Amino acid sequence: MHIHFIAIGGSAMHNLALALHHKGYTVSGSDDVIFEPSKTRLAAKGLLPEQFGWFPEKLNSNLDAIILGMHAKADNPELLKAQELGLKIFSYPEFLYEQSKNKTRVVIGGSHGKTTITSMILHVLNYHDRAVDFMVGAQLEGFDRMVHLTEENDFIVLEGDEYLSSPIDRRPKFHLYKPNIALLSGIAWDHINVFPTYDNYVEQFRIFVDSIVKGGSITYNEEDPEVDGVVKASENAIRKLPYNTPEYTVENGQTILETPEGAMPIEVFGRHNLSNLAGAKWICQNMGVDEDDFYEAIASFKGASKRLEKIAEGDTCVAFKDFAHSPSKVMATTNAVKEQYPTRKLIACLELHTYSSFNPEFLKEYKGALEAADVAAVFYLPESVRIKKLEEVTEEQISEAFERDDLQIFTDSEDFKNFVFGQEYDNYVLLLMSSGNYGGLNLEEVKALMEKY
Repeated sequence: MHIHFIAIGGSAMHNLALALHHKGYTVSGSDDVIFEPSKTRLAAKGLLPEQFGWFPEKLNSNLDAIILGMHAKADNPELLKAQELGLKIFSYPEFLYEQSKNKTRVVIGGSHGKTTITSMILHVLNYHDRAVDFMVGAQLEGFDRMVHLTEENDFIVLEGDEYLSSPIDRRPKFHLYKPNIALLSGIAWDHINVFPTYDNYVEQFRIFVDSIVKGGSITYNEEDPEVDGVVKASENAIRKLPYNTPEYTVENGQTILETPEGAMPIEVFGRHNLSNLAGAKWICQNMGVDEDDFYEAIASFKGASKRLEKIAEGDTCVAFKDFAHSPSKVMATTNAVKEQYPTRKLIACLELHTYSSFNPEFLKEYKGALEAADVAAVFYLPESVRIKKLEEVTEEQISEAFERDDLQIFTDSEDFKNFVFGQEYDNYVLLLMSSGNYGGLNLEEVKALMEKY
């Protein structure tokens, strides 16, 4: 088969392109800009477009399918040509379903935790040499790609994102997978630019639960009231399997998980990650992994890329970075780090970077999110607000939203860098949270700073 990608350079899209190339398909693609690491990874397999831009002449009736990425626009010249030729046009999730409609589909959904839970499941399966197809939103240790597709594997594990499928398909991605086995980790309002009201956002998860194949199952976090309500209200003929956070303790910066076989030290920490672990365990058991085998494997799981990732450590200090940016994730991550290092002072820095975080109404959702930090800082670039064509956000609005009088707010990348490098880090923890790059902060320099202590 010959598949052409419109907007091949995206994180998800280029991984799917690499997966299909590995499967033996002929792959071509276009994009107007491609950043690292996508650029190098595509080039290594001969899939990097010779020129950036859109070239309708690349398309002809011999193509078997088009995969349309979210980066493209509805008036994209190549898309218009594909429509004119009557070619099959798939969104990313539509194509994944097409590749997996004869497999048992395991879909991990939720506003937070889905990448980590999916990563935990894949780590356990890989540890025990159980081959499955998969799609996950982070690069995993021991895996070449974030997408793997075969003809022979019985299972496919999919991270179920609630964001839109394509410029011409406004359905959330996870509505298209029709899972046999599903998990729902939590619901906390996100993607305000697409789901302008909280009720509208929650409705997407109701549709997800109702999309589970009859006779299938939903493993769900019963400690989340919204999740509990959505699952219990569903009249879908499925098994409903609740989970909750297991017992654990923290001793000298080490999290100890209570298991049926006794106490077991683990690499990940934080109440939210222990909850994620419980969900992953039940999914693995649904896939035929014994409980003892799960615990044996999960002991060596160090975390998903960009999720509470340790970037530096000295004798008396440590630094983490985390992808957290939504209010619930910021609070969970801040609380987790403080719980893990209760005797150290915590400096928590959040970069506001997303469309939602610059909305004055949504900003109020951040109330108390940095409460556990001893020193709290928020950094954002007014230029980012202008680029998104949003109304100006003031420092006063941010201060009021977080309801923290001593919150330090920075709007200049150099000032923020001086703040980070101007601290004394003896007996401290530094936590950097963002889906951006902290105004170009050099993390290698942060590492060198930490190693002095």
